[in-house]
Amino acid sequence: MAPPIPLLAVRGSDGTSLLCGPPSCKEHSAFQRDSQPSKCVTFSRDGTLFAWSNGRSVSVVKSSDGSLVSTFDLPKVSQLEFSPLNSILATWKPYTKAQDSPQGEANLQLWEMPSGRMLRALYQKKFELWCPSWSADEKIAVRSVNNELHFFENNNFNEIANKLHMQKVSDFALSPGGQPSKVAIYVPGSKGAPSFVRLYQYPVLGGPTAALANKSFFKADRVFMQWNKKATAVLVTASTDVDKTGASYYGEQTLHYLAVNGETAVVQLPKNGPIYEVAWSPNSAEFCVVYGFMPAKATIFNLKCDPVFDFGTGPRNAAYYSPQGHILVLAGFGNLRGQMEVWDMKKYKQVSKPEAPDSTHFSWCPDGEHVVTATCSPRLRVGNGFKIWHYTGSVLHKQETPAGAELWEVCWQSFLNGSFPERTIKYQATPTELGTTQAAPTLVYRPPALRHLPATTSSKLHEEEPPQNMRTPPGISGEKSLSKSALKNQRKRAAKKAAKQEAKPEPPSDPAPITESQSEPTCGDSETDKKIKKLKKKLQAIEELKEQQLSGKVLQKNQLEKIQKEEQLLKELEELQLEL
Repeated sequence: MAPPIPLLAVRGSDGTSLLCGPPSCKEHSAFQRDSQPSKCVTFSRDGTLFAWSNGRSVSVVKSSDGSLVSTFDLPKVSQLEFSPLNSILATWKPYTKAQDSPQGEANLQLWEMPSGRMLRALYQKKFELWCPSWSADEKIAVRSVNNELHFFENNNFNEIANKLHMQKVSDFALSPGGQPSKVAIYVPGSKGAPSFVRLYQYPVLGGPTAALANKSFFKADRVFMQWNKKATAVLVTASTDVDKTGASYYGEQTLHYLAVNGETAVVQLPKNGPIYEVAWSPNSAEFCVVYGFMPAKATIFNLKCDPVFDFGTGPRNAAYYSPQGHILVLAGFGNLRGQMEVWDMKKYKQVSKPEAPDSTHFSWCPDGEHVVTATCSPRLRVGNGFKIWHYTGSVLHKQETPAGAELWEVCWQSFLNGSFPERTIKYQATPTELGTTQAAPTLVYRPPALRHLPATTSSKLHEEEPPQNMRTPPGISGEKSLSKSALKNQRKRAAKKAAKQEAKPEPPSDPAPITESQSEPTCGDSETDKKIKKLKKKLQAIEELKEQQLSGKVLQKNQLEKIQKEEQLLKELEELQLEL
């Protein structure tokens, strides 16, 4: 049996339509185009139902033949969501108050499908976390209400089955899949106390030993929590709005790992700068992080948070795994030129390098063979339109929005896992009428003062790092090909040698490196002596960190920042010694 052809929903100022995916890329003949501008569109998780709100009503149709399932007279609805088994349609509209009802109207409504009967109307003032989170079997649903979590069972929203009592729970993430359901919660820090993320397994939500894992950290104004597909681990991206060091306009980010077996870790990123994207592989065994000041690095990590493969540096700020996990696209959208790098994740080999300038949206087709890129309003109000590509770089369909009209959203039809098998990866682009848009090699920027001189390698604006496999070959240790025992003994000998050198009295001599403890003349000013002693202590610590770095140890961010301050400290010490 041939796999189905996914549909593509297109929403814009000229209405809502459905297109058949590749190879035809024509309008779905069974769907009657709605010429009214719609506020939102959504597919059910299995893709059998399609719903949209056109500002007058909400309509639900079958994706296959366009037949009407239900319609609701709800003119102000701006968000729609189906429950995993299509039992409920959740609708949300902005919360408002009126003179006759000071409490306001219940703006979150849950409708039974396909009967269209209202099950419950609830108050949900904030847009964030507006929709209840369901487990895949719909046995559990969770809502955030007044900084605590309410749990409902078997879609009975008239009775709260359980509560998670925790002070100021500001965010949560329910695990994917069925039972047992797990939930990750985030509580922001206050009054010097750290923020923390905890994992719980329903229904055990109280008591000192109820948490499966706990990770506390400072420097977090908000977090983004991502479960892997198997619900065995969570990645937490903690962000601050302001970087107090002034190094980044985008604030400061750190990445934390929590597993349901209790393991926690900080993911060490070797390059300073923002974290642009964190993406789990569909196999749940590894994840990709795009990070660092431009040109950004991209690295694959395993579940031990060890680097597996480094893609080097490039103009990128996003990462997208194919639904089957066999292909990864690294892309630079937004304020970047739209370059995409398509990688074979089994061979770690680049397949293609197409370019989609001015793109504001990217998503994989469920078949794992095609992608769509789009330029949408309001992010960009000119040049709106979308392209459907093969991952090898061939453009299969291109649709430009007419002048005066706007494209707001494109959305692929959803399918259940296993609907499309993984196919063999091709490296040769399929010829099409629209051709390919492989990125042409670009010349390095050269300042005007150097343009009359011959090009040299030193004239590069940035030092490019090539991709490299970070896996250690079998039988070879990560440091100078030494065995673990030999490496341990080497470190012991180095530590003993350093201890002996510190214990030995040193003869007076010319100014030596600041790293060794030595007697210095004092100026009689106790404050100046204290400052000199303090600076020497800091420089000694920096030298030790350098030795650790040379021995192969991965340093933490604050340790790397200490090393960067060495030159400043040396300058301060020199100025103080001149006063003696």
